[in-house]
Order: sequence, then structure tokens, then C-alpha cells
Amino acid sequence: MAFDRSERPRLPTAIKILVAGGFGAGKTTMVGAVSETRPLRTEEVLTDRGIGVDDLTSVEAKRTTTVAMDFGRITLGNDYVLYLFGTPGQERFWFVWDELAEGSLGAVILADTRRLADCFPSIDYFERRGTPFVVAVNCFEGSQKFDLDEVRLALQLNPSVPIIMCDARKRESSREVLITLVKHSARLRAEPVGS
Repeated sequence: MAFDRSERPRLPTAIKILVAGGFGAGKTTMVGAVSETRPLRTEEVLTDRGIGVDDLTSVEAKRTTTVAMDFGRITLGNDYVLYLFGTPGQERFWFVWDELAEGSLGAVILADTRRLADCFPSIDYFERRGTPFVVAVNCFEGSQKFDLDEVRLALQLNPSVPIIMCDARKRESSREVLITLVKHSARLRAEPVGS
């Protein structure tokens, strides 16, 4: 049987996405929950050296932290393969962000309403770079629930920035956040996107 080069299957488009947010917002959890491959993690145990540096308010049970990045992959239909890069949350690791952000389509900023101010550095970073982003409010058990309009106001978000609720522990919820980002970025670039 002869192979006709014109009948080669179309390869999916590779898309790089960052998952950002404050310390303990759920970035590692989201990448791990949605990845169809075993995620790469660069987590280290929190030690006494972090006392006075790492603010554990509202995340007292946290025992590890990302020191470089998390990495995972998810395929959306036959059209897209998303490569997910979870950023480190603490300021001392922010130097990694420029390298991770290079060539990215956009970013998910995970928000923890118990520590909402921790979102501002991520929002500022992506706004300065002109990188499309969405805000995903991670619903932690026992945390106070806020209306999305209240969160938008508190974060001073432009009305065009999508903001949605999510549970970073759940694959389908995290997948919906990623789809929202891909569609938002396509709209900003005026490109058609599959469903």
C-alpha cells in the first residue's frame, strides 16, 4: 500500500500555558489533577529556613512548596495539546517566571479567597507582559464564598478578563478553566477556536 503524503493526519497544535498564583493557591494540585501524564514536580519540604519568609496564614497544613515548576500535559479533542507549567508561588522564586512565560499563549491565575492579595503579583506580571489570563477562584473547603463580581472588584480586574469558580482538585473543573483560557486568548487574537 502506497503512502500518500497529502493524507498525513493533522497534528494537534501545541500550546504552552502557565498556571500561576500565590503561595498555596493550588497550582501543583491543578496541574496534577488535569494532566494526562504523570506530572513533573519540583517540590521540596518546607523547613525552618522558611520561618519569617513563607507566610503560612490560612495554609498552615502546607508541608511542601514548588521551587522551580510543575509540568503536565492535556489533550483537548484532536486539535490541541496543552503543555502546563505551574509557577512557583514565593517571591524568592519569581526569577523563574520570565523563562517559563516565554512563548506562552496565556496564564491561569489561581485565586484563594483566604489570601486574595497574593494574586496581585501574578495579575501585575501578566498585565505588564500583555499576556492573556483568566482568574480561577479555587474553592477551598471551609473558606468564605464570594460572588465573582466581588472578587473581580477586589482584584480590580478589567471587565474583559474572565473569572470563574473552580476546584483545582477536580480534573473536569480544571479542564474547563483551561478551555476558558484558550477561548479567551483566541478571542483576543481574533482567531477561530474549536469547541
